[in-house]
Amino acid sequence: MFFLLDSNPFFDAYIESDFIGKLIFLGLIALSIITWSVLIHKLWIIKRVQKNSLSFRKSFSEQKQNPLDVHYTITNDPECPNAFYIIYELLKTKTLEILDKNQRVTQLEKRGSQPTGYLSPSDIALLDSCNQSAISSLTKYLDKNLYILSTIVTLAPFLGLLGTVYGILVTFSSMKTDPSAASNQVVLGGLSLALTTTVIGLIDAIPALIGYNYLKNIVHDFDNEMGRFANDALCSVELHYRKVE
Repeated sequence: MFFLLDSNPFFDAYIESDFIGKLIFLGLIALSIITWSVLIHKLWIIKRVQKNSLSFRKSFSEQKQNPLDVHYTITNDPECPNAFYIIYELLKTKTLEILDKNQRVTQLEKRGSQPTGYLSPSDIALLDSCNQSAISSLTKYLDKNLYILSTIVTLAPFLGLLGTVYGILVTFSSMKTDPSAASNQVVLGGLSLALTTTVIGLIDAIPALIGYNYLKNIVHDFDNEMGRFANDALCSVELHYRKVE
């Protein structure tokens, strides 16, 4: 990082500060590392989830004439689940359970044959409720740990302010102890600590704020995408298995 280089004002302020001042500096550096780690990791996960999901949606669109018999090779990646595939599998499982409960599923004569039966309006509503539950769980997973960024947005400036107040306190304490020491190294170190911790606190908070809002917006948009896919899949199932009144 740029503020750890020699002859740099941030590095000089750290060297000239006392033990408590150094702890504040290290705390701010730790917050910066946490911010970028969470940002990069969450962005990687969300992008992978989107990529995997879009791949399945393409396969589903090509095979939606048989909504309960979509062939797709899923990759086992627990950290980056295929959201659309999970929604589809839940919809498929619940649909077959309902058809079986209604005692309208025919005996499968061979592997890959399709069940026949009907779904009532209440069954369709139940399937939609299951879809919404799956979407809610997936959205919660994508939102996981984003609270860390929102916490840093608030915590970093306060920690920087703590360094500011402490630096000024050290300065005035030194001047009170030895009025002739107004220009010595201790006073300058206190003032340097007061200014640099404020700057670092803002440097921590700004990317955390931007990253948090950006990731929340991506998750919100993907939540809408999951809703549209779930409705599309449910409509395909309803078209094939809802009884015509």
